[in-house]
Amino acid sequence: MYKHDIDPMPEYFDRYIALADDVPYLDALQISLGELERLPKSDWETLGERVYAPGKWTLKDLLQHLIDTERIFTYRVLAFSRNETQKMLSYDEDAYAKNADANRRTITELLDELKLLRQSTIALYQSFSKEMLLKSGRSFKGHYSVLSIAFMLAGHQRWHFRVVEEKYLPLLSTQ
Repeated sequence: MYKHDIDPMPEYFDRYIALADDVPYLDALQISLGELERLPKSDWETLGERVYAPGKWTLKDLLQHLIDTERIFTYRVLAFSRNETQKMLSYDEDAYAKNADANRRTITELLDELKLLRQSTIALYQSFSKEMLLKSGRSFKGHYSVLSIAFMLAGHQRWHFRVVEEKYLPLLSTQ
């Protein structure tokens, strides 16, 4: 199934889904895994804990956010695919970032964890039937399907990597 098969398109998450390629859902996840392999890791390491504005996350915080978000959404995917009827709780991404202490870790450690997690997400999605992909559930932002979350995860990563390109990497030229 492809991105264009998502119906209805979830309102809040459509901004992330729009950034994913309209390819089969497993390809979208695999492409995003490949994008992790091609990151300019040395540039990220050089940036260290610098931020583009006060109160913004470091690159390590951002990577931890991607990890935490993927873990939370893969729980939701599993729950929806198994006909969970309870509304999924929201989470406070800033509180998670504050309490994760990501800056004590290295960029390599965080990227390795994110890659491993994405591989696990791909394995989970490989287990789903078409019927499971079309199942949906409720959250604080409305209804969304198992299928839509695959594209949301791929696009969410791109969303944040665009911010890195536009706002963090220019900091390298101000050294």
